[in-house]
Parts: sequence; structure tokens; C-alpha cells
Amino acid sequence: MVKRVKDFWNNLATDERGGEVLEYALIAGLIVVAAIGVIAAVGTKVLARWTSLRSSI
Repeated sequence: MVKRVKDFWNNLATDERGGEVLEYALIAGLIVVAAIGVIAAVGTKVLARWTSLRSSI
């Protein structure tokens, strides 16, 4: 029984199958966070420009 548990933990520690998926998920997450930041920063400027344009008409 102890050998099975030891083998399980050894296999779990040396398994590399999910590494690439995790890396792609982290990269996608960083892209999403950056996009939200850019959209938030640019969005307020665009809204201010539209408000200024609408008030001048």
C-alpha cells in the first residue's frame, strides 16, 4: 500500500503532460488582462471625445 502511494506521488511529480496547456492558459490570461487595461484607458478618452463632439453640435 505504501509503495502504491509513493509511486502515485512520484508519477504526479514527474508528469509533464499538462505543462504546455498551463503555459498557454497563462499567456491567454495575460493577454486578456492587458486588453482590458488598454480598452479601459482608451475607452474613457473616446467617451470624452464623443461627449465633447456632441456638446459642440
